[in-house]
Amino acid sequence: MPTLFEHLTTLTNLGPRPVGSPANQAGADFIAAAFSAAGWQVEEQPYPCTAWQGGETLLDLDGERLDATANAFSLPCDVTAPLAFAGTLPELERVAAKGKLLLLYGDLARWPLPPKSWFLLGEHEKKIIETLEALQPAALLAPPTATDYYGQLTEDWELDLPAATISPAAARRLMTHPASEPHLRIEAERSKDVARNVVGRLRPNAEKRLVLCAHFDTKINTPGASDNGGGVAVLLGLAERLSKLETSVGLELVAFNGEEYLPMGDDEYLRRAEAYFESIQCAINFDGVGPMLGSTSIAAFDEKGSLETRVRAITDDFPGVVWVEPWPESNHSTFAFRGIPALALSSFGTRALAHQPFDTLEGMGAEKLEEVASLAEKIVRALVV
Repeated sequence: MPTLFEHLTTLTNLGPRPVGSPANQAGADFIAAAFSAAGWQVEEQPYPCTAWQGGETLLDLDGERLDATANAFSLPCDVTAPLAFAGTLPELERVAAKGKLLLLYGDLARWPLPPKSWFLLGEHEKKIIETLEALQPAALLAPPTATDYYGQLTEDWELDLPAATISPAAARRLMTHPASEPHLRIEAERSKDVARNVVGRLRPNAEKRLVLCAHFDTKINTPGASDNGGGVAVLLGLAERLSKLETSVGLELVAFNGEEYLPMGDDEYLRRAEAYFESIQCAINFDGVGPMLGSTSIAAFDEKGSLETRVRAITDDFPGVVWVEPWPESNHSTFAFRGIPALALSSFGTRALAHQPFDTLEGMGAEKLEEVASLAEKIVRALVV
């Protein structure tokens, strides 16, 4: 039986796993095989997606090459054009940017723009996106956003603009040469593809069921050891540990795909689960677990509060686990927003790992993964009696 860390190693060694990529498909195959080997009934849930492949990005200012990286899902371009600048929405609304390289900074670049179809898209963000599309710049440029977990301003296959992230030094260089006409070339390709959720079930016709889930896709630039290879490793370990559990409650393991960009995998799961969704008594999500220097965190999403009360008694035996406030940005929200009590297990104090190239095996702890798996197993056994 593979250890949790061996499961993690197999998945992480595939490299970055964005939707539609060969590594993403290999991850789905690996998970399906592991569920099946542990004795679970396996369903694959395919859905259409947009795959993206990036090549070289070149930004040249009068013969000087500046640091630039294409944003996820950027359109390609090869353009020499004047510069335009905007740091706030009022500035953006007044700038003449058509056909120009538009450099965004300051308030406009302090946080990644959500995709246009994101269900939590705010009015301010929507206005920025609509203004950018109306301006019709030749391309967007921006320094890394002020967040500590993802630096690219855009990552949206519905945004039909070339876009690149440049270093702060490159941004300053351009701003001190406002009359210049830099050359930007982005090699990139969007294509239609298919992504898959992978679902494992025991007692699929039970009147009550419990769902355990984790997503296996990553951003384009990271092997995703903590986000979310660790969560998937725990899910695969629980597939083995819970396969012989004696209970009348149905168990469902969901390896979600596509969490990092748009919750299309969640939408496909909901479409297929509509007939039995209200039979789900609780969902437990694993996302960001296992960093060696992190503390395992747990949050409860339950309007009545009874779930948290029951689970707190169990976590008393796990002194390394901390309770945190509910947070929405993962697959547990698919259940919690629809009234299903949910738990989210993650890691506190290591968010800077997420979405980064250095989110590798070296940052992960086997004992942290075991802590999460042992806690989750005890919770499941308590909930299905």
